[in-house]
Amino acid sequence: MQSFGKEPIKPKNTTKMANHKSALKRIRANEAKRLRNRFYLKTTRTFEKKLRKTTNKEEATELLSKVTAMLDKLAKKNIIHKNKASNHKSKLAKYVNSLA
Repeated sequence: MQSFGKEPIKPKNTTKMANHKSALKRIRANEAKRLRNRFYLKTTRTFEKKLRKTTNKEEATELLSKVTAMLDKLAKKNIIHKNKASNHKSKLAKYVNSLA
């Protein structure tokens, strides 16, 4: 299974408007999750671009399985919609199958 590498940078301090401790905690947690989700999405997109640039079928097949796992993970965590993940996987599979 493909790991996403290092964790993203810690969130920066933002102005907080909340009046309750729990609301302040939610703000901190949401910011951390937002950055983590952005990192996962960006990493997956980078691997997709790498796959599209590949012209070697064996290398592309190997990359396809990694990218497919990453897309499934994003869909499972609701970072992207499951249909969007399916569309991406389908188009990438078509591309890999078209390689000679």
